[in-house]
Amino acid sequence: MATTRMFCFVPVMLLMGCFCSAKIYNVGDSKGWRAKKGGTYYEWTKRKEFQVGDSLMFEYDGNVNDVTQVSSRLEYQFCNSHSPKAVYNTGHDVVTLTEPGYHFFITSNHSQCVAGQKLVVFVVHDHPTIPPPPRKILPFGKDYKVGDSNEWKVPEESDFYSKWSDEKQFHVGDNLLFYYNDQVDDVLEISSDLEFKSCDTTSPVAVHNGGQDLISLTKPGIRYFITSKIGHCEAGLKLRVVVRPLSRSVPKKMQSSPFDRLIKWLHDSFRPHPHH
Repeated sequence: MATTRMFCFVPVMLLMGCFCSAKIYNVGDSKGWRAKKGGTYYEWTKRKEFQVGDSLMFEYDGNVNDVTQVSSRLEYQFCNSHSPKAVYNTGHDVVTLTEPGYHFFITSNHSQCVAGQKLVVFVVHDHPTIPPPPRKILPFGKDYKVGDSNEWKVPEESDFYSKWSDEKQFHVGDNLLFYYNDQVDDVLEISSDLEFKSCDTTSPVAVHNGGQDLISLTKPGIRYFITSKIGHCEAGLKLRVVVRPLSRSVPKKMQSSPFDRLIKWLHDSFRPHPHH
């Protein structure tokens, strides 16, 4: 198996019913830590969710390679091992992920790194030590994986992401998680509906290219996301999300607000139509 699950139980007298769990991931599964002909370890990481407390197991030939942890995306992209955060060289290294965020790993063997022996993992949150509160108590702060199983890539139908967004209600405090092949696509946030419709990449608000990007929805309004890759946005790789204010309990029959009516008009007016 590629992962091993460990359980540690706290005595009932101390924390009744509490437990913590963590996973050990064997990097590259049976192939181990080595240069990959198909590029980076994107395919290996994209189906996994790494959490604080999980560990990465690197198995490799210590006479040829090592595991060099670097601090920045630039060091990762350009295989720069001159100022490592940590270096492991036993051939059988277990690295525990102790904090959320991006973690970058390369080999100091430059030719091997350039050939694809590099790994970036995004650690999303801690393993719970107590049962999480029910959704009725904390109804906000949902994490949405963009495109669900389709992830962020050119869809078969050009209106796929429009339909995906229309089926959901996003609120302030929610998060969008973009999973994609960073060798093929990226995520650009733009500011206007005109840029969205014309796939204009000249003045982005933000650019994300990590392959696993978490974007927080911090205020109400409309957020626009496209890709800079030629032809991909025009083929439907674009997302518009409507972020609503933190909702409060209201009577079900209450008339929709002016904001809701505006959003409905925008969706009805500008929803992309599939190409035939």
